[in-house]
Amino acid sequence: MSAKTTALIALEEKYGAHNYHPLPVALTRGKGALVWDANGKKYFDFLSAYSALNQGHNHPKIVAAAKAQLARLTLTSRAFHNDKLGAFLKLLCETSGMERALPMNSGAEAVETAIKAMRLWGYRSKGVDQDRAEIIVCEGNFHGRTTTIVGFSSDEDSWNGFGPATPGFVKVPFGDADALKDAINANTVGFLFEPIQGEAGVIVPPPGYLKKARRLCSTYRVLMCADEIQTGLGRAGAMFACDLDGVKPDLFVLGKALSGGLYPVSALVGSDEVLGLFKPGTHGSTFGGNPLAAAVGEAALRVLLAEKLPARSARLGADFLKRLKTLKHPQIKEVRGRGLMMAVELNIPARPLVLDLMARGLLAKDTHENTVRLAPPLVITEAQLDQAFRILSAAIAALPQ
Repeated sequence: MSAKTTALIALEEKYGAHNYHPLPVALTRGKGALVWDANGKKYFDFLSAYSALNQGHNHPKIVAAAKAQLARLTLTSRAFHNDKLGAFLKLLCETSGMERALPMNSGAEAVETAIKAMRLWGYRSKGVDQDRAEIIVCEGNFHGRTTTIVGFSSDEDSWNGFGPATPGFVKVPFGDADALKDAINANTVGFLFEPIQGEAGVIVPPPGYLKKARRLCSTYRVLMCADEIQTGLGRAGAMFACDLDGVKPDLFVLGKALSGGLYPVSALVGSDEVLGLFKPGTHGSTFGGNPLAAAVGEAALRVLLAEKLPARSARLGADFLKRLKTLKHPQIKEVRGRGLMMAVELNIPARPLVLDLMARGLLAKDTHENTVRLAPPLVITEAQLDQAFRILSAAIAALPQ
């Protein structure tokens, strides 16, 4: 590690809270599927900021929209209308097939908004007694880091030390429709789930699970709320991962790639029946729906649509996953994924492999100790994927037997 990189990391370590364990690299520039460190070394980005960079680093059309808006107006608060929000909301609703959108900033904030929306609908529309509403979640979930959300996490690192947990949540095994059915009762207002569990290690549910969940939610009048912050906007090989199973939820939670990585933009989208229950004073955010966010969000969506990135993810991802499955090593436990959202699970800790990949010019991230996630920007070229595969193949071949 160079003196320059060492100094940059030391400065961050000295003055920052140690709530992350980054790889020992300091990045200074990015373009498309590539990033460069402080010493000018080039890497393939196979994390994409946890899917926030589906459109790639510094997509010129999104950057241009941001620059143009920065010179005009950045923030009004929602106390006033602005000339950018309406067009963004219209495109977001048309893209998602929903009637209304409620813009926020971070993904966790959008999930909190979804929790409030499901509870409000439960009390106002379903007739659940006040303060009795229950939301079913899945074991292994990752929906954010707020105190409410970590209270229903299965990850001890997420919840330990931050209690007491907020009541009103019931956990069931992911992918088990029978367990979901058994958990539903008269107080159940929502089912919050990830179509593919990203942070858990790209866990893909069994075929038919989402369709069964949709039928159960419809039968028992429960809102089906898909957290597509990581899986949505093209990552899994369709605009939304739910599309892959022919399922339309009642609510989508969106974020990350909604801004192409330029700015925190998130949203809850759904029907007028649900989002129409919010009235002035019941929910809000100073920065949510600001003109800069709206301009960036609209540009990010237009890039996804114009460049047909969901279809590109499906095509390139299917080919890359097939090639990954040809890799043979006794330490490989499983290779899985959909679209350009893949994982290699090992029988040994994954951190050494991630460090070796970094040394060879590919940045990925280990999760749950034994799994490496592989999620490049959707704009990555076939030639770049070929190069990346050669790096992965060499690094896996070098694993201890």
